[in-house]
Amino acid sequence: MCLAVPGKVLSIVGADLERTGKVSFGGVVKEVSLAYVPEAKVGDYVVVHVGFALSVVDEAEAEQTFEYLRQIEELEELQPPLPPRKSTHSL
Repeated sequence: MCLAVPGKVLSIVGADLERTGKVSFGGVVKEVSLAYVPEAKVGDYVVVHVGFALSVVDEAEAEQTFEYLRQIEELEELQPPLPPRKSTHSL
């Protein structure tokens, strides 16, 4: 499953289709295409999927998404590990 995750725009370079920015995801900084969100400014939160910012969101919405992601992580920790898969290949 793939998720779009909010991140904070730290810097912007380029213009139009070549517009990119450094975006922080909880301290992990990635370069992201900002071509689809020309309205994004430094300090804004953008929702990113596979390296492309898809929309600008306010800080409250970004924080709510972070809370949902923390809850998902906690649920995964409560689940027992999956048993090892048996090989279906014979030698």
